[in-house]
Amino acid sequence: MEYWMFVTTTDDKGVPTTGGGIMQRQQPQQSITNYIGVDSVTEYSNKVESLGGKVKVQKTEVPGHGWFAIYTDSENNTFALWERNPEEQRHQ
Repeated sequence: MEYWMFVTTTDDKGVPTTGGGIMQRQQPQQSITNYIGVDSVTEYSNKVESLGGKVKVQKTEVPGHGWFAIYTDSENNTFALWERNPEEQRHQ
């Protein structure tokens, strides 16, 4: 699968602050999923569930890059949490 990553800006220390990825739809009905960067998918997953969100995809590793989990909120909107692997940050 082709996947393109991008960074739109950096902070005053040169650390990427805004970015994302784009891939071709895997299914015709596939919608856009916004990812929110967090320090801990596990910690924030607990918060999402305590506020009425539902897990669609459990915490999943992207080897060498980090972890994600996908949820629906109380209004059935889909979003994801992304936890960057600290080891990957050192190699950029």
